[in-house]
Amino acid sequence: MITLDLMNSTEFQDYLNSAIKSYAKSNVQSGNWNEQESISKATEQYAHLLPDGEKTTDNKLFTIRSNGQEVGMIWFAVKSNNKGFIYDIKIREDYRGQGFGKQAMEDIEKLGREIGIKSIGLHVFAHNQIARGLYEKLGYEETSIVMAKEL
Repeated sequence: MITLDLMNSTEFQDYLNSAIKSYAKSNVQSGNWNEQESISKATEQYAHLLPDGEKTTDNKLFTIRSNGQEVGMIWFAVKSNNKGFIYDIKIREDYRGQGFGKQAMEDIEKLGREIGIKSIGLHVFAHNQIARGLYEKLGYEETSIVMAKEL
């Protein structure tokens, strides 16, 4: 059993610091950005998406807890036309493989249904096979594929 608790400002700052680094690294690994520009680009994108931090309208940043212990986080946004979007989900390394990610996704779907959301989208980097497997098991389908070839 997990709970989804809205992040406080300290939790948000901790999340933001690690998320920027992780997002920058994933974009470098995927070939989207070079290493020199990655942190500034990631910082810029987070500032654009969350101009008011954890209090940004139509965005819910949750700390995932199990028995009171922080096990991860999930960021859910309400978009136009009754659509939702999961911008991020992270389970702490020492808690992975225990079903917390699946439970959090299911809880977000329940929340979405309660507020009238008709579909939920998300983005996953192609190299993140574990996440892709989880999303497919939960019924998420590919809606667009970007492909590249190194020369």
